Amino acid sequence: MELPVAYIPLDISEPIWSHFFTVAPLVIVGTKEGVGYDMAPKHMAMPLGFKNYFGFVCTPEHRTYHNVLNFDEFSVSYLLPKQIIQAAISASPRSDDISKSDKIVSALPTVNGTKTDTLLMEDAYVRLECKLHKIIDGFGENCIITGEIIAASVHPEYLRVSEKDERDQLAAHPLLAYIADGRFASVNDTFNFPFPKNFSR
Repeated sequence: MELPVAYIPLDISEPIWSHFFTVAPLVIVGTKEGVGYDMAPKHMAMPLGFKNYFGFVCTPEHRTYHNVLNFDEFSVSYLLPKQIIQAAISASPRSDDISKSDKIVSALPTVNGTKTDTLLMEDAYVRLECKLHKIIDGFGENCIITGEIIAASVHPEYLRVSEKDERDQLAAHPLLAYIADGRFASVNDTFNFPFPKNFSR
């Protein structure tokens, strides 16, 4: 008989998240910054409900927060596994001598937004453009920046269509997953979820 696992209690007087693994998307949030642009990777990012809203965790200590506040808009690029180096480059620290737009963003393959004055990653498989909905403060030093999606596009290889077998489609065109904190994976083996009969969201 297998003995029950003895779970290890975590000290909640400090942040717990670095003590175990979680799976998250990895996106790059694009914003207008002064006369240039900023691109910043985010993994605490998600759709907000089933309507066209998107949100991500940020902090007033980051330029992204102030850029969204100043220009009321942002973009979201969902990355492919082959773009992990681009995500790493976008996380590069700023320099006092030269702007991030000149030093880092100019080295990334980007395209201009269609409805916003932002940049998106050229090979991202999903591109979203959002206008600021609201900023929700109060999560310690962090907040949630939310936006309403005003433009969206998807790479044809990632479009869900009934004629395609989804497992084969994802095997051929994998997704990028961020394994917090500090690892990533290429997801290409997927299975149907065993929903109960008559399940509806």
